[in-house]
Amino acid sequence: MKKSKNIVIIPARGGSKRFPNKNIALFENIPLIVHSINYAKKNNEIIDKIVVSTDNAEIKDIALKNGVMVIDRPKSLSGDLEPTITALKHVIDQLKEDYDNVILLQITNPLRPCDLLKKAFLDYEKGNYDSLMTVSRNKEKLGKIIGNQFVPFNYTIGQRSQDLEPLYFENGLLYISKTNLIYEEKILGENCFPYIVEHPFSKVDIDTKEDFLFAHFILRNYNE
Repeated sequence: MKKSKNIVIIPARGGSKRFPNKNIALFENIPLIVHSINYAKKNNEIIDKIVVSTDNAEIKDIALKNGVMVIDRPKSLSGDLEPTITALKHVIDQLKEDYDNVILLQITNPLRPCDLLKKAFLDYEKGNYDSLMTVSRNKEKLGKIIGNQFVPFNYTIGQRSQDLEPLYFENGLLYISKTNLIYEEKILGENCFPYIVEHPFSKVDIDTKEDFLFAHFILRNYNE
């Protein structure tokens, strides 16, 4: 069986309103972006190229010093409301190289189980899926506010948490897509495999300084 050709893309905008300079904030003494770069490097038997997409000179410098390629993202694709898919497609268009799969690593998820990519990618290829996303089991009692009243959504009042209907949330740890989906401006296709991750790291998604502090707590108490 021919080995697939795979690229990791790490989108890294310079602007962050809720947490200024978030992507280069020091997390365990190294810039946040470097955690995703290092994770990709540890999976070099799967990955053929690592690319950072950024509009920021400081992020670019850090990425280059850590030995990965940088694609300069135009300002038109770097706004607060710009979806991630446009950055992925821009990288593929600029490289003009053929890749079978695009692996998306988000900087805001710096903590990933060591064997996550290896195991998820194996299941992805064996199942002949067109995409993969990581998910985790929801353990919260959720509801809606309707007419100023709280209306339970996934439980009934008095129901035990352990008896909740199995619902899952997108944890952001890992995405894998066939490259043809990226050309169609999609990250996930119709044949997407939800890869379940039950690990404290799945609770970490850094958007605020409070999230940053929580990530430190999780790492120091649950490191593998």
